[in-house]
Amino acid sequence: MPSSASPGILMRSHTGARYRFDPGALCLELLTTGGIGEFRRYEVLHAPGDLAAWAERSRLTPTPDLRVSEAEVADARRLRDALWRAMTARALDETPDPADIAAVNEAAARPPLTPAIALDGERVWTGTADGSELLSTVARDAVDLLTGPFSHRIRMCASDNCYLVYVDTSRPGRRRWCSMEHCGNLHKVRTLRARRSEED
Repeated sequence: MPSSASPGILMRSHTGARYRFDPGALCLELLTTGGIGEFRRYEVLHAPGDLAAWAERSRLTPTPDLRVSEAEVADARRLRDALWRAMTARALDETPDPADIAAVNEAAARPPLTPAIALDGERVWTGTADGSELLSTVARDAVDLLTGPFSHRIRMCASDNCYLVYVDTSRPGRRRWCSMEHCGNLHKVRTLRARRSEED
């Protein structure tokens, strides 16, 4: 579900600059691990440790104790790719492919991570979880997003060469950039340069 509890995921641009990207939902954070087509070159989910490392960077709090198999890493890539297509379709106001929705529903139907309250009153996850439970939690988050009050606010960054997907949870609903620190700032710089060149 959309949340403001996370400061976002630390990203690195093609120039090497680091910036923070908060897509507003756990399921959208999974999209930062690679993708379909030309985005395959950004793939980071190669081994069980990669999926566990993503969980540690994600908005899941606290990070679950995970035991991930190679097959579950492949499942994570399949779910992520289905989410890429479904979320992009929603951002473009198109109908998602039924096969992608089926993939999300299939993952969501499995048992999710189980929360509990520790003796100190803090939130914990019950026992050691497997990759399937992690992916079910991500898929259920996607179901909540795609069927919830923010579904019409799923967007793609307005930059010409950025395809990051986020949900705009801002009050006015006018967010245009993946990050003001990155694409928003680049847009400001380009606009200022264009204005100066017109004045010359």
